[in-house]
Amino acid sequence: MSATASKPAIYFGNFVVTAQVFHLTPHSFALVNLKPLLPGHVLVSPRRVTPRLSDLTHTEVTDLFLTVQRVGRMIERVYNGTSLNIAMQDGVDAGQSVPHVHTHIIPRVKADLDDRGGSDAIHDMLEGEEGNVGKHIRDWSEDRPQFPKVDDEARKLWSKEEMAEEAQRLAQEMEKE
Repeated sequence: MSATASKPAIYFGNFVVTAQVFHLTPHSFALVNLKPLLPGHVLVSPRRVTPRLSDLTHTEVTDLFLTVQRVGRMIERVYNGTSLNIAMQDGVDAGQSVPHVHTHIIPRVKADLDDRGGSDAIHDMLEGEEGNVGKHIRDWSEDRPQFPKVDDEARKLWSKEEMAEEAQRLAQEMEKE
């Protein structure tokens, strides 16, 4: 089911992300990342807001990982990836910045992070300031008069309109899966 019609609010933690959602299942959703580490970096999360993977039911876990698999296949195709990083930070001490289970899907190509020390640099990016999804969302919230300055010119902070457009494009691509 694609996120094309008007739907009730979808929450990522306590943030409303309905416009960024491009794919819905009975128990999961996929959304455009506010500040992707690499082009095509998206998130998949259960619809029920819960902080830890172990809090999910068997049905939710199954749906989550089948959704990760399907969205990953589409993202790899659309962004011409040759591989994927699929990552989850399960709890605060693992680097989780939003208390809602979520899986990062990041398309990769050979030598894409050579300028950052090689392909394993993605792990430091996820765990560092660049990967702090919660901070980026809080900084981006509606009550801010302007968007924060981007700390890395290669990583553009998307506007709400850009995120909605990307969500619509990816929803159309999910229909091809």
